[in-house]
Amino acid sequence: MGYQLNSCLKADKCPNRAIDYNKLMGRLESLLKQEDLYGFLKKNIKGKIKPHHKLRITLAGCPNACSQPQIKDIGIIGAVIPEISNEKCIMCGICVEICQEDAVKFFLGKKAPEIDYNLCMKCGKCINQCSSGTIKKREEGFRVLLGGRLGRHPQLAMELKGIYNEDEILKIVKKCMGLFKKNTRVGKRFAEIIHTYRQYFEQENS
Repeated sequence: MGYQLNSCLKADKCPNRAIDYNKLMGRLESLLKQEDLYGFLKKNIKGKIKPHHKLRITLAGCPNACSQPQIKDIGIIGAVIPEISNEKCIMCGICVEICQEDAVKFFLGKKAPEIDYNLCMKCGKCINQCSSGTIKKREEGFRVLLGGRLGRHPQLAMELKGIYNEDEILKIVKKCMGLFKKNTRVGKRFAEIIHTYRQYFEQENS
């Protein structure tokens, strides 16, 4: 097909999911089919099309990232940003216990927890476990990683700043395919192309 599109468990099956991505998965499939990457590769690749020639996209429902988005051409990870609401905290401490990153903490004299966004992985667990509603959802969407690969010169994908909604994800993927078609020659991998364009993506989607 000229591409590989996969995910971890179905979004409605994973107990750790931060966001449901089933709808996005379908929209991405439609976009990829429209772009006819197979036809493009057939014209530009001599001989058989190999797995590393294809554009690889994967979705993960949470930061556990079972589908390995860090080493794919385009990795998409479900994300939820928490915030402290005006609801009275019952000081149960469950949010502190559930956070694997130590991003939620209580400080002496404070009547509610505080969130360290430098540590927060946007998994949403503290929101789900907060029975008082003190920690609520501020924003949900998807993190985007670009340009991961294995092979002889492996590299982890770079992450764009912020989180993006479904429409923005489709826009980013379409741009990636455009750059891929414009710049790839004789099987040049997407990861070799994309790192030149990091600022382009962040400026366009800021």
